[in-house]
Amino acid sequence: MTTAYVYHDDFTKHDTGRGHPERPDRLRAIKKRLETTKLVEQLEPLKFEPADMKWIKRIHDDAYIERLARACKNDEPFIDAADSAICPKSADIARLAVGGVLATTDAVMKSKADNAFCAVRPPGHHAERDRSMGFCLYGNVAIAAEYLLVEHKLERVAVVDYDVHHGNGTQHIFEERDDVLFISLHQHPKTLYPGTGFEREVGRGKGEGYTLNVPLMPGGGDTVYKRAFDDKVLPKLRDYKPQALIISAGFDAAKADPLAQMTVSADGFEQMSKALIDAADDLCQGRVIACLEGGYDLDALSDGVERLVRVLLKAAK
Repeated sequence: MTTAYVYHDDFTKHDTGRGHPERPDRLRAIKKRLETTKLVEQLEPLKFEPADMKWIKRIHDDAYIERLARACKNDEPFIDAADSAICPKSADIARLAVGGVLATTDAVMKSKADNAFCAVRPPGHHAERDRSMGFCLYGNVAIAAEYLLVEHKLERVAVVDYDVHHGNGTQHIFEERDDVLFISLHQHPKTLYPGTGFEREVGRGKGEGYTLNVPLMPGGGDTVYKRAFDDKVLPKLRDYKPQALIISAGFDAAKADPLAQMTVSADGFEQMSKALIDAADDLCQGRVIACLEGGYDLDALSDGVERLVRVLLKAAK
């Protein structure tokens, strides 16, 4: 068995414009790191197609999907917010990214791979049902969670998001449901975009208790994150007993990242990755799909991805 890997050169054709932090060079840096370390030779690359729109429509409103397509066709510079930059190809590339993530869920659930890493862009965890936010167009991870529940007939899926920004889109989509446990560790919303993710946000109605937000004050590093995992994240996962785990793997909590003020090291990202993958081994047969979110310093991003991939590969042996 092995670690499935999703990457496509077309992901770099989502052109966000000069000076935008969510730029094609992010994936080029990841690709180069996996090649120079020869880790890519140990991964199982998957062939994949753009996602069937029926899966995207389960998460996003038709009106938003049509508006995104129209904005791209009209060569508009952004959709909904100035930081959600687009180009004429962006809607198609976002659909391809979803297709890659769904291909990995099939590989893991059909025992063709133990776990998976998806090097995709545009990212997804800020995308809400009816609008784009924070560089994100389609909710890659949210769609994958829905796909696991519907196509693979699971009853409980967990999403753990350690991107430095709160995963408001994923929370927004599932906050009234109990079949997806959403856990987000992020810099405190009083100090960072998007300004959501307070501890008091625990879900609503049927979903009350199935959202766990762990806001962390600026400057926190490896020790702070380890304590949060030990005290909050891992106990919540154990109580929930998910049948599959999706990781929203953002690497912008790194000390060098230009968009936040946390101080996580490469060792810290490895520590988080290992804790989650070990938990998945105990709880859900090691079924882990890790999907790239943020990370805007290229060296720190590459370091974090390398550590995550090494942990995934070790778990797959």
